[in-house]
Amino acid sequence: MTVRGSRAPGHQAPGPRVLGLRALGRALLARQHLLARTGLAPLEVIHHLGGLQAQAVPQPPYLGLLSRLDGFTPEALSTLLEQRAAVRIALQRGTIHLVTAEDCLTLRPLLQPVLDQALRTTYGKRLSGLDPAALAAEARVLVEAEPRTFQQLGTLLAATRPDRDPAALAQAARCLLPLVQVPPRGLWGRSGPAAHTTAEAWLGRPLDPAPAPDGLVLRYLAAFGPATVADLQKWCGLSRLGPVLKRLGSELLTFRDEQGRVLYDLPEAPRPDPDVPAPVRLVAPFDNLLLSHADRSRVLPERYKDRVMTRNGLVLGTLLVDGLVAGTWRLTGEQEVVVEPFVRLARAEREAAETEAQRVLAFAGGGAGRGGSVRIAVAEQS
Repeated sequence: MTVRGSRAPGHQAPGPRVLGLRALGRALLARQHLLARTGLAPLEVIHHLGGLQAQAVPQPPYLGLLSRLDGFTPEALSTLLEQRAAVRIALQRGTIHLVTAEDCLTLRPLLQPVLDQALRTTYGKRLSGLDPAALAAEARVLVEAEPRTFQQLGTLLAATRPDRDPAALAQAARCLLPLVQVPPRGLWGRSGPAAHTTAEAWLGRPLDPAPAPDGLVLRYLAAFGPATVADLQKWCGLSRLGPVLKRLGSELLTFRDEQGRVLYDLPEAPRPDPDVPAPVRLVAPFDNLLLSHADRSRVLPERYKDRVMTRNGLVLGTLLVDGLVAGTWRLTGEQEVVVEPFVRLARAEREAAETEAQRVLAFAGGGAGRGGSVRIAVAEQS
């Protein structure tokens, strides 16, 4: 690591250390359990990561844990959902995340402003003049009587508001209430329609009445730091978090990136040497590894961004080589993993990618001896 600035005799001390992209990338991979897989329990990893993006069903959170955990099976996560130890709910950036029950009760009230903003932006005109408290109260009764899909909920809410758009009413309820998706939604191999009830009804406990943003900030840094204020706000969708970081200043270290931006970090968090080897990994679609920084270049080169994040909002599974995105991959319905590198892979890198793909196939039930016709196609592009 280099030192920014220089010391003049008898004058100022050196400024904060500068962390280059490789240093930031290695720190991120270490905290994401992508430098070395962990033997921690799935629920512990879900908590550490602040949840896994789960907008698409059911693969992304399962594949996200597979890339990070030793010995992980689909049943391990499905059981957590069935036992209500983990839930699917709209949180960071207003998107569906799979989180622990405890995080659901704490994060959902903290992130209420994100959902309020999403509602105003998308459905504001269609909901003008609506009494939100009355709508929320009616919707709560309906979903706590039995889980409802948004289509069902919108139709029922429109029965007493015939001049309103049912879809807008359902989305208003989604933003006003902490609605969790109940199983079988999100179960591996047994997913169903997205039916919702309140977190309080599903978990039998109230939301945290006074959650503080300090814990949110510290947990973000533990999983995604070192990071700027803009990075933190990109991850969660909240704004004006700079004062929180400044208030926590005595608990944090500060660095600068190569553009001179201030980076905050936890003193004891891992910051490996930039030259520590990073293994080839297959990162899940919609993984927060790629979605949780304003500047993603520590792991996603800018020239590949449009090949990974499509115009219709998809975030493809990615191939990591030497700590950076170097291709995409997908698990097809025919039990085939297709890996498409953006550059020609060295022999060792190709072999490692094939090993990771075989690991995904075994997880999905298509490994050796379970069908016999499994094929891994690696389409190299210059």
